Amino acid sequence: MHDIKGVLFDLDGTLADTAPDLVQALNLSLDEAGFKVQTLETMRHAASHGSLYLVKTAIPQADERVQLDIQQALLRHYARINGDHSRLFDDLPELLTLLDSQAIPYGVVTNKPARFARPLIQKLGLTDKLKTMISGDSTCHAKPHNAPMLLAAQQIAIAPQSILYLGDAERDLVAARNASMIGGIALWGYLSPSDTPNTWPATCQFEHGAALKHFFTPSSF
Repeated sequence: MHDIKGVLFDLDGTLADTAPDLVQALNLSLDEAGFKVQTLETMRHAASHGSLYLVKTAIPQADERVQLDIQQALLRHYARINGDHSRLFDDLPELLTLLDSQAIPYGVVTNKPARFARPLIQKLGLTDKLKTMISGDSTCHAKPHNAPMLLAAQQIAIAPQSILYLGDAERDLVAARNASMIGGIALWGYLSPSDTPNTWPATCQFEHGAALKHFFTPSSF
């Protein structure tokens, strides 16, 4: 039986599949600059790591100034299409309903800036469900620093040691450890073939949303 009293999610690649919008914004920017567009599957693994990482993954040989210009264009396009084709990952809507039924508060801690994170949460229909929404600029530090994690714990009024934090990148699990939270790896997220999740400081791993849902089903306690 677990002793988890609160759940916090990373956003991109953990709670929501946002890669379609991010890669579309990338491709609009690449096309404008005369570069070859990328497929969603080729770029999906890069979607958790920020806009500049997306650009550098797509055009690694380009001059840094060009990469920065395309990043700015990407952000402009993303502001317009953010959330249009994003959705919660499979089984997570049911998981949130299950958490609600058990009065387990949940929220988001993301490195995504608030100007993108909050409109996305609104489009996903989660604004009134989340008990906390911490973005990359909510504190002076982003993950893997513990500041945003501890602020979220304070806002949901749960001790960090009783919170499960779910993420799909190593920095997420380092952040959980730094905040003394229980770290869980969302293996359904944007992991790349070069990632080594077994070396990340996690307590548990979940292959898919159904496994996470099963974890919180009373009969599995």
